[in-house]
Amino acid sequence: MPHMIPAWVNGELTPVEKLLAHEQGLKHKAVSVFVVKGVKILMQRRALGKYHTPGLWANTCCTHPMWEEPSSACAVRRMREELGISGLYPEFRHQLEYRADVGHGMIEHEVVDVFLAHAHRPLTPIANPDEVMETRWMDYHDLLAEVRRHPERFTPWLKIYLHKYADIIFGPDLIIASKT
Repeated sequence: MPHMIPAWVNGELTPVEKLLAHEQGLKHKAVSVFVVKGVKILMQRRALGKYHTPGLWANTCCTHPMWEEPSSACAVRRMREELGISGLYPEFRHQLEYRADVGHGMIEHEVVDVFLAHAHRPLTPIANPDEVMETRWMDYHDLLAEVRRHPERFTPWLKIYLHKYADIIFGPDLIIASKT
């Protein structure tokens, strides 16, 4: 059964098959999560089997909510499905919209609810190999420097988030953490 996601068709939110939404560049709903511990961000490298941006580094997890699924429930579900993470409660940080070419004739045109979750205890992700090929914790400032040096290693949306929305997404959280 095809995966249906909430997308706008002729100005109306409609369930649309996920691949079709990307092939047609339809504006659609999405959820992104950043898990942080101090000044470190849990990053994932997308599995090579993904139909767009395989092998590129992205934020902790990102997905499309199911039809009528609240974004906050989607964020919790996706942390569990992609990385085996449970017991974290992501905080809504911002809704943003972007449009980016993700290769192979596909466009991500997303209205994204971005969440931040604090890991206050040791956290060992268990990556779902269908979704994630590798994870690593990266210092926020090292991440910014690596994205500047090697932008080709990162997903288009991560670069947009860091370039245009970092202050809103991370707010004072990473600044305070860097001083402790």
